[in-house]
Amino acid sequence: MKVSKLLGETMKQAPADCSIESQKIMVRGGYMKHMHNGIYSLFTPTRYITKKIENIIREEMDAIDGQEVLFPVVMPASLWRESGRYESIGKEMARFKDRSNNDMVLGMTHEEAAVHLAKNTAKSYAQYPFMIYQIQTKFRDEPRARGGLIRVREFTMKDAYSFHTSQEDLEDYYEKALEAYNRIFRRCGVKNFVAVKSDSGMMGGSISHEFMLLTDIGEDTLAICPECGYKANMEAADVYVENNRPSSGEYKKVNTPGTTTIESLHEFLKTSEDSMIKAVVYQRNLDDSYVVVFIRADLEVNETKLRNYLQSEVHAAVITEESGIVAGFIGPVNFKGNATVVYDSSIKGLKDASCGANEVDYHLTGVDVDRDLGDIETVDVAKIQAGFVCPGCGKKTITISNGIEIGNIFQLGTKYTKSMEMTYIDKDGIEKNPIMGCYGIGVGRLCASICEESHDEYGPIWPMSIAPWQVEICNLRPDNEEVNEYANKLYEDLKKAKVEVLYDDRVIRPGAMFADADLFGVPVRVIVSPKNMEKGVVELVYRDKTFKGEIPLDDAFESIKEHVKKLLSMYEE
Repeated sequence: MKVSKLLGETMKQAPADCSIESQKIMVRGGYMKHMHNGIYSLFTPTRYITKKIENIIREEMDAIDGQEVLFPVVMPASLWRESGRYESIGKEMARFKDRSNNDMVLGMTHEEAAVHLAKNTAKSYAQYPFMIYQIQTKFRDEPRARGGLIRVREFTMKDAYSFHTSQEDLEDYYEKALEAYNRIFRRCGVKNFVAVKSDSGMMGGSISHEFMLLTDIGEDTLAICPECGYKANMEAADVYVENNRPSSGEYKKVNTPGTTTIESLHEFLKTSEDSMIKAVVYQRNLDDSYVVVFIRADLEVNETKLRNYLQSEVHAAVITEESGIVAGFIGPVNFKGNATVVYDSSIKGLKDASCGANEVDYHLTGVDVDRDLGDIETVDVAKIQAGFVCPGCGKKTITISNGIEIGNIFQLGTKYTKSMEMTYIDKDGIEKNPIMGCYGIGVGRLCASICEESHDEYGPIWPMSIAPWQVEICNLRPDNEEVNEYANKLYEDLKKAKVEVLYDDRVIRPGAMFADADLFGVPVRVIVSPKNMEKGVVELVYRDKTFKGEIPLDDAFESIKEHVKKLLSMYEE
């Protein structure tokens, strides 16, 4: 490809609405063009990168016996009604009617389509296990589109679905998929990534992992233990706290006028927040019924955990008099409000505690949870914090990091096969529902995440395995016959040798050419100039600045091929 023919343009400055470095770089470098909120057209360099990512994914999915298929983007709503998700998923899913007035949806994920494809096809246990996958366009009406390709509404994704006759077989395959994902990300040049325990969300299932690129700009928050290697998304991280305060035995109701917040109560009673019980009040989205969470006052409610426990979406409450809830003075002892009560695990065993007395301007002190509340059921709905006890090793070593999700895997169980009545005949002759696994990677997001991780102040530093081109020739004097003849021949020879080469043949200043070359991010740069020709060499430099040297003109062709081969080998498994 000659730069003079390449559609797109580079910019000196990114538009003001670009929020993160990868977005700034990819807009400046002519990688994509904004069409609408969360919707982009991709220029040739990006398509070359994503095609290479897709090919790596295909190779690794095929290596674990995946069968590539293709599901429709547009699906009838009846499929989603079968699974129950047509009603449960909110505005993120695009719904419309076709010309025959049928309810239709745009696919944001394809579990239903996968079951539809396999249903009545895989009828016998002898046909199991199997995995089908696709690389397809999806649409999610994302309310918070941001960061270029990091969070978009229309996107390309690899999603895979495995079907099994036993939980043990699913777990065995799940481990194979996990290792395949590790290989995919390593081969794509991702350096600082981890697999973390995660929340299954709308996908369902009991066990799931997310693959996270660790970066300060990541929207996800991760709990990581450097001692034992425990890793979890904050939404799924288990919280363990210690309550070691002795009981004073002095149970009292105290007049606390105007102390409606934890901060004001802390000042009034001169006691620490880890000895207080606070109430956080929500309402269910479906019926506005109240939910009161009692939790140690130094902790925050993890709303994802709460939703999962309640099996319901919730929102912050508006407390009315009819509720029987005394706002600002809510406590677990003798609570009589009209609400579902959730006791967080953090209050179990708490002694000498303070809490609301369910009476205006009064609190209780000296509360012993075991004594005063009796045998209550507690559940972990708290948000983990730095320095907390690690669920893996039991040490107070939890650290908090940010990350971008670049892939996920789920053990779905029979959530979809049961609701959609997919069955097979097992070896015992009994009709059963297959057990499913699900495995996803966002292709465009992975491209942008690699740019986010691997760049400098001048532009991207693409790994050789996914770079849009392997080599860029910079012809500094196309108007010089000797320089132009050599550069043209080198370009044609490299093309014939199947080396992916970008040739900057424009008549522009060297500084402008090098600035654009930095934005293209090609791993190997070859500089042909009158000065170098006089010395009988070309200059060869790596984009990441780890190599710079002069190569004799007659050796340049073979030397370039060897450098490409060497850099490619870094990403071979």
